[in-house]
Amino acid sequence: MSSAGGGSALRVHAVWFGPGQELLGSLQAFVQERRLRAPFVLTCVGSVTKATLRLANATASNTNEVIQLSGRHEIVSLVGTLNPEAHLHVCLSDAEGRTVGGHVLGDLEVFTTAEVVVGEAVDLRFTRETDERTGFPELVVGPRTPTDEPA
Repeated sequence: MSSAGGGSALRVHAVWFGPGQELLGSLQAFVQERRLRAPFVLTCVGSVTKATLRLANATASNTNEVIQLSGRHEIVSLVGTLNPEAHLHVCLSDAEGRTVGGHVLGDLEVFTTAEVVVGEAVDLRFTRETDERTGFPELVVGPRTPTDEPA
């Protein structure tokens, strides 16, 4: 378990992305521009025309459990952390209301809109380290340091 004790104050950011923008890369650019150190998705509504997702069967040694979606999908849920090695999961619904979800690998191309509210735990810093047990880079929560502050 990785925790930073007594919690943190919260800062909230809202951002809108339009047609054709790739959502994961756009969120990572937003985080980098604002020098957010412990960012996470609070909520998101919108739609996409493409998505590449890793499914739950994937392991560190077999990451081939991947699906590529195309067509119009509503974003039903988007959750996760947005540090440099972002860890996001998405749930999408198709025109018939069927849902599919997984770990976001990229290609989340916005169809009409993506309205995202990003939270930042201002007293913390998120990093990732490879965990021997899972083989994946897992979240490490630490205190924000003076060197994390914008210049």
